[in-house]
Amino acid sequence: MSKHEWEALTDSERAFLINSYEIDILPGVWGDLGEDDQSLPVDELAQVLLRLVDRGWIEVRRIAPWTSPTGEEGLQPGELVPRERLQVLLCDAANWEYPEGDSWIGALTLVETAEGKKVTRMSPEEMAE
Repeated sequence: MSKHEWEALTDSERAFLINSYEIDILPGVWGDLGEDDQSLPVDELAQVLLRLVDRGWIEVRRIAPWTSPTGEEGLQPGELVPRERLQVLLCDAANWEYPEGDSWIGALTLVETAEGKKVTRMSPEEMAE
C-alpha cells in the first residue's frame, strides 16, 4: 500500500490497523482513535473493525497463556474467534474495556495478518524516497 492509500483510510481504520500490528487487546484501540471517533458507539466501531476483518487484514483472537522455551510465563494471541461470533462479541461494550484484575487471558486481541502487513508497511521504494 502506498502512503497515499494509507492516508485514504479513515482514522478509525488506521487505529485498528495500528493496534493489530502492536498485537494489542481491543480496549487499546481507544488510545489510537481520534477524538471524534472516541465518542462513537461500540456497535459503529465494531462495523469498522469487521470490514477490516472481512478484507483479511486483521484477525480477532483471544489472549492465551504462553510459556517460553526457558520456562518464562507470558501471554500470546490464542484461538481465532470465528467470524460468525464477532458481531455479537464486538457489540458488547464490556469487550471494549480493560479486564479487571491482573489477568488478560481471554480478552479479545487484534492480530495483523500477512495481508494486513502489506497495508501497514511501506514498500522498499517508498522507504527510499
